[in-house]
Amino acid sequence: MTTHRVTWTETCARRLERQGLAAPAPSSPAGIAAAMLGAHAQVLSAAELSLALRLDGGATRADVREALWGEGSLVKTYGPRGTVHLLAAADLPLWTGALSAIPAGPSPMPADVRMTAEQTEQVVAAIGDALAGADLTIDELTEAIVARTGSWAGDRVMDAFQDKWPRWRQVMHKAGHRGVLRFAPNRGRKATYTSPGVAPMDGPAASAALVDRYLRAYGPATPAHFAKWLAAPKAWADGLFTSLADKGRIEEVVFEGSPAWVASGDTGFPDERPRGVRLLPYFDAYTIASQPRELLFPGVAYERALAGGQAGNFPVVLVDGTVAGVWHQRRSGRRIAVTVEPVGNALKTAARRRELERQAERVGEILQGRAELKVGRVTVGPHA
Repeated sequence: MTTHRVTWTETCARRLERQGLAAPAPSSPAGIAAAMLGAHAQVLSAAELSLALRLDGGATRADVREALWGEGSLVKTYGPRGTVHLLAAADLPLWTGALSAIPAGPSPMPADVRMTAEQTEQVVAAIGDALAGADLTIDELTEAIVARTGSWAGDRVMDAFQDKWPRWRQVMHKAGHRGVLRFAPNRGRKATYTSPGVAPMDGPAASAALVDRYLRAYGPATPAHFAKWLAAPKAWADGLFTSLADKGRIEEVVFEGSPAWVASGDTGFPDERPRGVRLLPYFDAYTIASQPRELLFPGVAYERALAGGQAGNFPVVLVDGTVAGVWHQRRSGRRIAVTVEPVGNALKTAARRRELERQAERVGEILQGRAELKVGRVTVGPHA
């Protein structure tokens, strides 16, 4: 049996193609969220940009908001790494089944703050009961949980943003993973929460399906890459990959000289090199899930665009599938100042500058404003 050999260039081309970054995809916000395995939404505008920039037809943040709060094809909830994501609603049984099956590590909370396993189960059950058929603010949900469990759940002992949160909030993400909590539309300026109303898939089946989806979007990859993406124990990921390999669900390839995995039979890669300039927002899925980091962030980009090895803290400029700079935006009314700080020589040519200008225009369209691009200290020009 011949082992397939895969290069970084081929891998970049396939990853870009499969999630609408090679060219905008004829899909929907929910369809592209499924393809990229969710959009990080701690900052909702970043998730809106992540999704819309991958869609053709001039999609804007309004289309993403309609999918989320109108038609409900998107769901805002706790996803990979316990962080807030926009996920395809149709995928929620898979996500909740897989995320709730990940073994829990030791609590990072101090001993006088953390909750016991029994208390955790009480709180998750209370959340599910309180949110069934209701939309509650965080204060209303706290009152409902305390009424169902005890005053200990409401003790304000968690350090958070120069404030103290009630004890129960340390397992809020777990309630999302169990399928008993998701975000609902804001009530004024206050976030509200409700029940997703779905039953999680069987854990082992969901975990296997998530590996398949991950490898099709971001493979070739190793168990360590998968574990890092999920913030899951590596030993658990090792065992999961071994089990799937034994069942013929995944197959080994040689990726840049080292063993890695793809979904079984999914060994086709584009012949053409990856092309194009993209402006990716904070915590875009491509920069979080794509590995290895030293190839995605080559040379100086590794120092400039990673915060202590943590991807996502800087919006990045992607050139031909690899990071070639960082960028930021500042909004004033409809005007959006887009400032790009390139590293290396990837943006030196006139053709690359024109691509960058078009990307800035697209960012302005998506955010329903007018973008003005600057590269370093040089103003390239305003864009309507």
